[in-house]
Amino acid sequence: MIEIKDLLSRFNNLLLGEEGKKEIIRKTISEVINIEIKSQEIEIKNNIIYLNIKPIYKNEILLKQNQIFSKLEESFGKKTPTALF
Repeated sequence: MIEIKDLLSRFNNLLLGEEGKKEIIRKTISEVINIEIKSQEIEIKNNIIYLNIKPIYKNEILLKQNQIFSKLEESFGKKTPTALF
């Protein structure tokens, strides 16, 4: 039996614009590393997340990359970004 959240996740990607995706990524990163970053510091190109932040914050994010991607996968489903730079 298919769960409702699985059915709705198909429409989630259609409804999310670029800003919506950035906001989900920003919230997820903020939850995991407890540092606030701005949506303007996030770029998504070719399904890869680029962060324009200080290197010390990038190191913290890369250390917790698996945890971040597991939470992003819950939000994005199959269209989860593949890499983080």
